[in-house]
Amino acid sequence: MMVAIVLVAVAGAMSVTFGQAPASRVQLDKIKLPAGFHISMFAEGLRSARSMTQSPSGTIFVGSDRAGSVYALRDDNKDGKADKVITVVSGLDTPNGVAFRDGALYVAEVNRILRFDKIEPGLASSGPPVVVSDKFPSDKHHGWKFIRFGPDGLLYVPVGAPCNVCDRGDPYNTIWRMKPDGSGLEIFARGVRNTVGFDWHPTTHELWFTDNGRDNLGDDLPGDELNRAPKAGMHFGYPYCHQGTIVDPELGGKRQCSEFEAPAQRLLPHAAAIGMRFYTGSQFPQEYRNQVFIAEHGSWNRSPGVPYNGNRVSIARLDGTGKVVSYGAFAEGWLDNRARWGRPVDLEVLPDGSLLVSDDTNGVIYRISYGK
Repeated sequence: MMVAIVLVAVAGAMSVTFGQAPASRVQLDKIKLPAGFHISMFAEGLRSARSMTQSPSGTIFVGSDRAGSVYALRDDNKDGKADKVITVVSGLDTPNGVAFRDGALYVAEVNRILRFDKIEPGLASSGPPVVVSDKFPSDKHHGWKFIRFGPDGLLYVPVGAPCNVCDRGDPYNTIWRMKPDGSGLEIFARGVRNTVGFDWHPTTHELWFTDNGRDNLGDDLPGDELNRAPKAGMHFGYPYCHQGTIVDPELGGKRQCSEFEAPAQRLLPHAAAIGMRFYTGSQFPQEYRNQVFIAEHGSWNRSPGVPYNGNRVSIARLDGTGKVVSYGAFAEGWLDNRARWGRPVDLEVLPDGSLLVSDDTNGVIYRISYGK
């Protein structure tokens, strides 16, 4: 396993008060939602806004990719808009993933996990981080990490494939987990090409995750995946089998699709399904409770003239047994054929039951609410 140490430069925090009009390219009037739902701007000015997490006191932390920064947002007057954005830390190596636990902010760089202790209320003066683990590969290809604490108190960390399709073995194509101090590092699941979003079912506490399908098999194959992992030790097929049914033309001769766990739901091909959350709020109608919302970022892998997939928020509906019974668009309009002005990345349910959606193209966070 490759290990790389990257120096962290903690910049002086910078805050920007909101109030200016949204960026001209943001076109909220084009977003289509089910009847009764509304979309508004929650925050802007967050370059490359990616994964989100929140603290019990209401601070929303947002990771980034190319910006190398982690932001903090607060809505103290509860008007549905962030009062300010604070750059908590900068100079990191693609800090895509963020998680919060016991007063500390965990940040995932490409090859290591950092912890910023006692991050609140001193958001403007975060000190140097603790290196929780530096035992992850430094490959940039699929190296952007989403992290999240599970119901078991362990931190889950994916290691994507360092390629389009290849058979490199451990530690790649996996989801790892470890204790908050970095000890007890172990593999939870294998056969995962590149997950950048996962969550646990609110009642069964089973892990669900998105996975991006391989490229260069055509415009309509393979589909991205929504997977369900009720226990450790499962294998989800990559690189031998895709979407549960397609034997890889290069590596599939080694294994059969029947050996692996099939997706809970095949998603659109090349939609780049990444962030996902179970809806646990009470603001949306009852039919949305405990359903899966998915941020489909949108992919490049389409022939000239063929409309792109993704660039929307979709919903996968489950029945009482946890089986997916439908899948389709919930919020769309960031894409018009091959013209796209926004790319959803991650989702977060606020205490009031509204849903945040990050957009790394515009550096903004949207808020979707229901009712007045």
